[in-house]
Amino acid sequence: MTKKIDIDWGLCESNGVCMGINPDIFELGDDDMLTVHQEVVTPEIESDVREAVRQCPRQAISIVE
Repeated sequence: MTKKIDIDWGLCESNGVCMGINPDIFELGDDDMLTVHQEVVTPEIESDVREAVRQCPRQAISIVE
């Protein structure tokens, strides 16, 4: 089963905590909008994504299967 990053856009405040964990996955643009560059959670990035899930102050990030 493929795991994917899911953002609850109603909760996301673009605090940038996730970008601080891995800016190759999460990026805040000049307009303060979050972009997810890689939605599929591969083994190489799973640890960073799980850390972003844990640290998101609004709990807006999750992993779905």
